[in-house]
Amino acid sequence: MKIKIEKGIARGTVCAPPSKSMAHRLLICAGLSDGECVVHGISDSEDMLATMDCLRALGVQCEKDGETVRVSGIDIRRAAAPKQLNCRESGSTLRFFIPIALMTGMETVLAGSRRLMERPLSVYEDLFLQRGIGFRKTEREIKICGNLQSGDFELDGNVSSQFVTGLLFALPLLDGDSRIVLRPPVESRSYIDMTLSALKLFGIEAGWQEENVLYIKGNQHYRAGEVFVEGDYSNAAFFAALNLLGGQVKIENLREDSLQGDRIYEELFERLKRPGAEIDLSDCPDLGPVLFAAAAAKHGGKFTGTSRLKIKESNRGEAMAEELQKFGVTAEVLEKEVFISGQGLRKPKECLDGHNDHRIVMSEAVLLTQTGGIIDGAEAVAKSFPDFFQKLASLGIEVERVEN
Repeated sequence: MKIKIEKGIARGTVCAPPSKSMAHRLLICAGLSDGECVVHGISDSEDMLATMDCLRALGVQCEKDGETVRVSGIDIRRAAAPKQLNCRESGSTLRFFIPIALMTGMETVLAGSRRLMERPLSVYEDLFLQRGIGFRKTEREIKICGNLQSGDFELDGNVSSQFVTGLLFALPLLDGDSRIVLRPPVESRSYIDMTLSALKLFGIEAGWQEENVLYIKGNQHYRAGEVFVEGDYSNAAFFAALNLLGGQVKIENLREDSLQGDRIYEELFERLKRPGAEIDLSDCPDLGPVLFAAAAAKHGGKFTGTSRLKIKESNRGEAMAEELQKFGVTAEVLEKEVFISGQGLRKPKECLDGHNDHRIVMSEAVLLTQTGGIIDGAEAVAKSFPDFFQKLASLGIEVERVEN
């Protein structure tokens, strides 16, 4: 799908979409609960559909009405053998469900796109090898078989927090107590804290025993309840970036006491208003593309802690560097750093490529409000924010679908 965006100044009020990160967590907790749950604030994004598909494959009933989902939880240890868990392109869904699937005690196949299966999973593979759990990966699926046992799980703290969250979902249901020991440095701690807060809403006791050690009590059960998904700071950042570029946009549906690490975007945008900005993305990698876009439109910047950007829906550093060149902006991508020049934007002479990555597309859209232009592959926004372009248009930006 091609989308044409005209140059313009964004003005108005927009409601932040539900947090994809928290929605995953609350849906899964509801699915593992002992009764009927109601989860408010579930979008029709591809990632949410993937998580609900996997829950249904395990025997969980999910009935969606608008943004509300009614969930009938199950005892995962007595779940019927699923034929396959289809994770589509959702890295969170895949990594969250691998330990959960082991709770069935039966061989389970987790499938997804080829790009999804390229994302690192060696953390689980190594942990399972130590415990005699089968783990086999191909280009399009993973087969796991074995029984997860309580105990100490040691892993590097600078890997994706999704591995930690996956374990946190399953370990409370095991017979004994467990610990997750993270070797420092620990990155994306805010995402782990979000998981702990979701678990607490469902009556699960787990938390930091030491600075880098999580303690999880065993023999617990998830209590059913009614919960609400808060607004998403990571997607709200795209509208906040419009203010950095002269817009007047008010963003609603964001909690000031949110645990989301991406709530730091306001502080980071402030830094980009001045030359010489240096920003560490270790704890907020999802903000990388929009920050690169903002830096390109302002004074440039140096970004560190960027190594995990290579293993997202695209190689986000390389993808943004390629697209920024079309605006006349130079970007240098190193192993753990990205440098963006801020020499001003020119209107692209060719279509921008969405790289099948929702955050790349939305970052490009922000820049096109300054120059005008076309994005090819704009349908990628469906992964997390299906109505992004409608909301952008509601702010006075001319958005038009272009036929091939």
